[in-house]
Amino acid sequence: MLHSETESIPYVSLFSGAMGLDLGLNAAGFHPVVANDIDRAAVATIRYNCPDLPIITKGIQELQGKDFTLAAGGDFSSLPLVAGGPPCQPFSVFGRRRGTTDPRGSVLLDFVRVVLELQPVAFLLENVRGLHSMPLVRARPEDSLDGIPAEDLAHGSLLRELIQRFEDGGYRVDCFLVNVVNYGGPQIRERLICIGNRYNAKVTFPEPTHSNRPEDEKLPFRVLGDVIGDGFEDPDPTLMNFSERKLNYLAQIPPGGNWRSLPPTIQKESMGKTWYLKGGRSAYWRKLSFEFPSPTVVTMPNHAGTSMCHPTELRALTVGECAAIQEFPASWAVQGTPAERYRLLGNAVPVRLGKIAGEVVCSLLQEIRERSFRPTSTQKIQSSIQHIRPHVRTRKFWRKGEAFAGDYSYHESIGGASVSR
Repeated sequence: MLHSETESIPYVSLFSGAMGLDLGLNAAGFHPVVANDIDRAAVATIRYNCPDLPIITKGIQELQGKDFTLAAGGDFSSLPLVAGGPPCQPFSVFGRRRGTTDPRGSVLLDFVRVVLELQPVAFLLENVRGLHSMPLVRARPEDSLDGIPAEDLAHGSLLRELIQRFEDGGYRVDCFLVNVVNYGGPQIRERLICIGNRYNAKVTFPEPTHSNRPEDEKLPFRVLGDVIGDGFEDPDPTLMNFSERKLNYLAQIPPGGNWRSLPPTIQKESMGKTWYLKGGRSAYWRKLSFEFPSPTVVTMPNHAGTSMCHPTELRALTVGECAAIQEFPASWAVQGTPAERYRLLGNAVPVRLGKIAGEVVCSLLQEIRERSFRPTSTQKIQSSIQHIRPHVRTRKFWRKGEAFAGDYSYHESIGGASVSR
């Protein structure tokens, strides 16, 4: 259950999901006054864990800012924050020709619209790393591009469109590409964090606290064994396991390995047509290692191509283990079928990242209050996108069929100097 203390800061939660972002914001001193999601399992999760929290179960395309005000039963004339992680898809060529009515691409733009209608002091948008490079319009080979501006097809044009719409509505936007492993999370998970405000204030994101490079003189990465190793008590041992066929292949793979750990003849046999691909195979027949950070928690850990096999037990990770890697509290009960619970956790914001982003927003709001809500400058400050060492390689080094994550110097520091490049 979320804490709602009188001194905490109210905000509106959009696309609430399993509430990983909300749990992090709560730890940073915020409390939601209304939540929103259309997913059945997400709604059940919110109602189970936060029975007193108003929740709107309509899609954002059907909602206006006033609907959130009415649901929360309050005055939003000085709302501090709107936060959420909307699904991210570019427009189809056909949909772009029709304007902004294509439902596949409009959800992000509806997030912008609702923020501009509610006029919060600040907003927090969390999304996948790919939003940074995604085009506004994604064309298929068979599509005719007549009438589609070249800039709409360009790398990163979707994010530029979002920023432009926020700026047109009076918000300065700062975006940060970050990796939760660099802030003490036990998994490698890259995300895009966008923070905007109406008072022209520049936002900064904290420097990483953890590194896999000894020369950085930071804390070492936390690893999978820190969260689901010895002494772990699983709060939800629900399991959707691999098929017997998949288990037969995974039994031949050491902790930290993947399909490359199999003999070449079995690699081809086990992977079928996937074996011929040039990329996108690193998660095939993947077995985790307690000695390294977890790869990104996925929505289907029992699938061959997104395998998350336990390091020492021949099985997929349980729902509770996925929740622990995302750093959900053990008391937080994700609802739904096993498949729905896996999906909610795989799509969730790591609680730690929500807390760090919340602390950034909290400092921003404090700065704005101390200036009596006056802009920092009468001149517009350019919005920004910053890379804060987001990318950590998960498959760079191999030794005797075993995969190692991180930089070569990291493995030297833990006695892995014999790793080949």
